Amino acid sequence: MARLHLFEFEDQSWFPSFLRNYMTDFLQFLSNKVKLYGPIIPVLQKILEESKQNSIVDLGSGGGGGLIWLCEELQKDRPELKITLTDYYPNIKAFEYTKGKNKAFEYIKEPVDARSISKEPSGLRTLFLAFHHFKPKDAKRILENTVINNTTIGIFEAQERSFPSLLAMFFSPITVLFMTPFIKPFNLGRILFTYLIPIVPVCVWWDGIVSSLRTYSVQEMKELVANVENHESYAWKIDRIKSGPGIILYLTGVPKER
Repeated sequence: MARLHLFEFEDQSWFPSFLRNYMTDFLQFLSNKVKLYGPIIPVLQKILEESKQNSIVDLGSGGGGGLIWLCEELQKDRPELKITLTDYYPNIKAFEYTKGKNKAFEYIKEPVDARSISKEPSGLRTLFLAFHHFKPKDAKRILENTVINNTTIGIFEAQERSFPSLLAMFFSPITVLFMTPFIKPFNLGRILFTYLIPIVPVCVWWDGIVSSLRTYSVQEMKELVANVENHESYAWKIDRIKSGPGIILYLTGVPKER
């Protein structure tokens, strides 16, 4: 099916930040609970090794994604690993909670635009469940900025434009209702806007479906890379990998000179 760039509530500047935070908190909890990114650990280990990096700069971190568990796994081989969380709408409470779980984490309080980030902080740039938020011209800018700064990038999407993916998103409100009581730290507002005024499950349902419709295919990501100036100076890897009942689409880029 064709890619549709419909609106997501999380992207809107007018959307209340506390509701956005409840949504990203849910995604963080789910990602860690089901170890969503387990299959891409070898991919991350390889590009960290190839780029001689021992730090990660996560763009569009939301509530920290599945990085708590992922960080613990990567630290088995890289005990000195550092991860910096950033976002255009930073969820400071979630960042603080994530940092409290593992001292490897740092975060930037100010908004960070993934399309025009500078060389600092340095490290492997990652986007988990975030690349689909950008229209093609902006997605291309992220890749161009990576090449301009001669850094390394890893993009990971845990959904695709397919019927199974859309079906899973369709039933996501049930998951929200089931998992919300277990999300820490406890927040009375989260309970209120999940069960009594069910805005959170409805918005998660809508954004989940739209995320699938927005996700770039392997071929579309290859076309984005092909249109980046000096893309030949990089070793690119674009593929999909099985993750439980679903898949993870990924794009990695490492400067050849490294």
